Amino acid sequence: MTSFLFSEAAIRLFAFIGIFAAMGLYELWSPRLERPEMTGALKSRRWFANLSMVLISSVMLRVVFPAAAVGAALWAETRGMGLFHGIVAIDPLLAGLISFVVLDFAVWLEHVASHKIPVLWRIHRMHHADNGFDVTTGLRFHPLEILLSMVWKAIIVVLLGAPVLSVLLFEIVLNGMSMFNHSNVKLPLRLDRLVRRFVVTPDMHRVHHSTIRQETDSNYGFNFPFWDRLFGTYIAQPKRGHEGMDIGLSAYRGAFTATLVWMLALPFRSLGRGQ
Repeated sequence: MTSFLFSEAAIRLFAFIGIFAAMGLYELWSPRLERPEMTGALKSRRWFANLSMVLISSVMLRVVFPAAAVGAALWAETRGMGLFHGIVAIDPLLAGLISFVVLDFAVWLEHVASHKIPVLWRIHRMHHADNGFDVTTGLRFHPLEILLSMVWKAIIVVLLGAPVLSVLLFEIVLNGMSMFNHSNVKLPLRLDRLVRRFVVTPDMHRVHHSTIRQETDSNYGFNFPFWDRLFGTYIAQPKRGHEGMDIGLSAYRGAFTATLVWMLALPFRSLGRGQ
């Protein structure tokens, strides 16, 4: 099991590096928005803080929960636990497909809960406090949120008895899609309208990072856009347009939002109005 988890970590790392490099180069080649916080010194400061945060989160997760979701799938498989291990006879390929879709819904539901439940919003708001919106925003999650999310996914994986490979694929896709739909890349409008029927695009998810509360409480999806359309939380475009919209949280504006110590401490600050 140890050797498998080492291989799993290596696969995820190579996938992360490849997707991050591709989206970072795409942003340089064809940026959607050109704002001070997404260029020059402010961008460098944001990138350092956001990438430092993902490093801290990754180390913490491997120390506290080394098996992660893939390890949970392997653990359930070896013990015959879960819906697809003996309770329901089903083709492994179909079980993998169902597991992928159910996990995506579970992550969507977790995201909704992180906006609606105050104690979870305390943690999640650090992600939204980024005044910019680019590939590193898709990695800017508090270590506590990463840990809680992994526990939630592990519970779903064990209950389903999800196939190991489907869980590994889901984790890679989820991480890659988070970088893609947070990236500051320009897609032709016609292509965006087509693609967002099947996956969440940057223009679709950018609405979720608006300072307008109604827009923040929309477009929760990371992979599939279906859940937001199904549950009435889909907004096609921001009220002020992408060029005119304010990104982040109204209560937190300025370069201090890209300070690592401030980011780590934010969940422990009191919730005020508009926060």
